[in-house]
Amino acid sequence: MKFSYVLCLLLAVVSCKKAPNQLEKITAKTITIDSTLASSNKIDSVITPYKEKLEVEMQEILTYAPKDFLKNEVPGQSSLGNLMADICFDLTNPLYKEKTGNSIDFVLFNHGGIRATIPRGKVTVERAFKLMPFENEFVVVTLTGEKINELVQFFIDHKRAHPLSKNVELQITGKQYTLKINGEDFDKNKSYNVLTSDYLQTGGDNMLFFKNPKELVKLDYKIRDALIDHLKKTDTLQASVDNRVIIK
Repeated sequence: MKFSYVLCLLLAVVSCKKAPNQLEKITAKTITIDSTLASSNKIDSVITPYKEKLEVEMQEILTYAPKDFLKNEVPGQSSLGNLMADICFDLTNPLYKEKTGNSIDFVLFNHGGIRATIPRGKVTVERAFKLMPFENEFVVVTLTGEKINELVQFFIDHKRAHPLSKNVELQITGKQYTLKINGEDFDKNKSYNVLTSDYLQTGGDNMLFFKNPKELVKLDYKIRDALIDHLKKTDTLQASVDNRVIIK
């Protein structure tokens, strides 16, 4: 009798165990957000202080532009692209030296990555966000001479004003080119350290020559943050079209 009572008790305990929860169905509903959707005073009261603070921060004046800085001016380069590339070189080369003991040879970004111009007048934080709205960060890739040749061929084939730093002199005549890096003739047997973005390094904008470099160093520094850092400490912006890229 005692054995029967214990057995019944065990069966009762086992039978009371809950089955594990399982997801049986997922449902979704589309909510159209337009003028017909009424605002919530409760939500607005939470968001408004942050919105007002952000608007004030966006209108902070960083520097002054004495002229319009454009992304399309002459074949192969622009004042805005030159400005951006040179700013990034000046701010990141010390970081790269500290990490590796080496120097950056030059900078290359993509023309399409510049999303706005800098018009003449006061330059605000908002303008910096319009110029570079992405969260892209700096990386330095060590490229072989073969890949540098591919990089130049990309320039030749696409004929766009990709931001290229001042320590390069590239002359293109038809399909032929001459290249100097830091005042010295390009050596196909050497490797070069090139600053770019993490997006382009993975082959973004079809810049496939940045993939699989000899070495990759991440600087943990956003491009937009670098631009803002420079603009904050610069009274008046200076940049122009020069001899870094000449297409004949």
